[in-house]
Amino acid sequence: MVIYDLIVIGSGPAGRRAAIQAAKLGHKVLVVENRLRVGGVSVHTGTIPSKTLRETVLNLSGWRERGFYGLAYRVKKDIEGKDLGVRLTKTLDYEIDVLEHQFARNGVETMAGAAKFTDPHHVEIDSHDGEKVTVEGRRFVIAVGTSPHRPTHIPFDGEKVCDSDDIVLTKRVPRSLVVVGAGVIGVEYATIFSALDVPVTIIEPREGFLEFIDREIMGEFVHDLRNRGVSLRLGASVERVDFTPNGDPVAVLSDGRQIKSDMLLYAAGRVGATADLGLETCGLEADARGRLKVDPQTCQTDVPHIYAAGDVIGFPSLASTSMEQGRIAACHAFGAPQPPAPEFFPYGIYAVPEISTVGLTEEEVRAQGIPYESGIARFRETSRGHIMGLQSGMMKMIFALEDRRLLGVHILGEGATELVHIGQAVLNLGGGLDYFIENTFNYPTLAEAYKIAALDAFNRMPTTSAAPLVKTETVAKKKTG
Repeated sequence: MVIYDLIVIGSGPAGRRAAIQAAKLGHKVLVVENRLRVGGVSVHTGTIPSKTLRETVLNLSGWRERGFYGLAYRVKKDIEGKDLGVRLTKTLDYEIDVLEHQFARNGVETMAGAAKFTDPHHVEIDSHDGEKVTVEGRRFVIAVGTSPHRPTHIPFDGEKVCDSDDIVLTKRVPRSLVVVGAGVIGVEYATIFSALDVPVTIIEPREGFLEFIDREIMGEFVHDLRNRGVSLRLGASVERVDFTPNGDPVAVLSDGRQIKSDMLLYAAGRVGATADLGLETCGLEADARGRLKVDPQTCQTDVPHIYAAGDVIGFPSLASTSMEQGRIAACHAFGAPQPPAPEFFPYGIYAVPEISTVGLTEEEVRAQGIPYESGIARFRETSRGHIMGLQSGMMKMIFALEDRRLLGVHILGEGATELVHIGQAVLNLGGGLDYFIENTFNYPTLAEAYKIAALDAFNRMPTTSAAPLVKTETVAKKKTG
């Protein structure tokens, strides 16, 4: 029997990074993937497909050009399901090819099949051709990701009533859409289809949604949704789904309302894909949502030689953080030195428009009792925004009054998930307001919004505000000889 230094179960962002990191440290690694091709949920049904769908919709619908040419502008008049699938197929094939090449280049072995622990150091792999193989591992990383939550009272059929895996593969554009669940996934798909001028209704049992986003940004986002005709039905849950005589789903809400649509997307939560891993044989137990508990600093479970990373360990469930968790798990498993993780990392929500945030929200700043001031920049205030025809979009920056240190950056609008990295760098390096005021940004760019927002905050600060952060002078040594 072959003994591996590390067996990684799952080949999504966390699994691939853990495997490649361990291989770079000189260890023998096996990746087990339950699909015929590597990539995990991220490549096949999650991150890559949904973002590809978003980009395709924005291009074909002419969404980005409507500021110039009017709301009726379209690149393609009649957009069908097959139009949305062309780019997706090409993108997925490319992503899988890249990943397979990375594994091969780093000497990582892969095996297709369902892995199940038989004891703390052995897993049985049930391959797709019916053959069963048992392998031994000195260490393990569980990176199986999650699957859509499918409650029994929702009649899923993959056509009229879908989960978030189904809708990526849909062969048609619905005439109207009900989205149950206003989490990140639900909001992303709701706004993507709204950009196709599909009437969308969002149902959420809570009175609010995306609570971790700054409330001022969310207020602007909700205004944008309502302005586009997206209906929000908050504070009510779906008790059941009935059907009209012609087969259209009708969501019956707890408050008595009934909402008919051509398609219903149920996106209210995901569960860890751990049910069939045989965790009881290796001393682990998942919670009610199928998630595993780990040490947040090392991703180590209660069984010392078994680690878990990615969505299977819960919030924040981002591809970017999952990759870092996989790397941390591999480094800790083999005693490799690693610097401490940065204090702040960005969140990106690929809705239409995008939302991205890093650092503290205004609500968190208030809760911590930090004296502060904030500044706002509207994208339409920038020359680049005018060139792009942007009618909406904003950046909010929060600074401490005591030393002008940057506390948080929150962005809504085109390119938000790219722009946020400037704020992320300044935040993690301990910079402040004066960086944005004194430095030059390319012109014309949306990045100018940083300077506008910083100046807006500066103009609101009392004249007795503290002096700027002390700069560390760097002395350049002249070459001699």
